[in-house]
Amino acid sequence: MSDATDKRADAPDDPVYLNARREALVILCLWAAAMMWAVPYCYFFGYHPVGDPAELKTILGIPSWVFWGVVVPWGTCCLASVALALWFIKDEDLEARS
Repeated sequence: MSDATDKRADAPDDPVYLNARREALVILCLWAAAMMWAVPYCYFFGYHPVGDPAELKTILGIPSWVFWGVVVPWGTCCLASVALALWFIKDEDLEARS
């Protein structure tokens, strides 16, 4: 039984697994970067009382903290997702492997 365990430990990882792990790490890093921008930005710029509604800064009719804290990160993540899907994520042939 130890021979089978030793053979598995010495065998190289499957390229499909390596690609999937690499893609998952990139997506996780993208998500973490978006979260590290959106949460603090919205906290620091969105949660303070505005005395006069005329003082509220807007961009395209949206409060500026919502635009920069929510719309921009979501839009960036959408564009990054399309770029990842088109140029980074590889389609592997699973039938050719045994």
